[in-house]
Amino acid sequence: MAGLFIDVEVDESVTGDADLARRLEEACPVDIYADAGGRVEVVEGNLDECVLCRLCIDAAPAGTVRVKKLYDGTELAAR
Repeated sequence: MAGLFIDVEVDESVTGDADLARRLEEACPVDIYADAGGRVEVVEGNLDECVLCRLCIDAAPAGTVRVKKLYDGTELAAR
């Protein structure tokens, strides 16, 4: 279930990456990601707190984390 304004998708190929789970949890200033025993977990209740800082996208392998802006149909992309 997406937030009202923001949705986050993590590619299934990296959800079991314990190092990525730790990096995402540490990078996100509004706790959208949690390290759930070495698995990436999206904390859906925090999705609309996203400040579009791109720290999660920068911490993850290119194309594996997508932040979707539901209010205009666009998403943040890897640089």
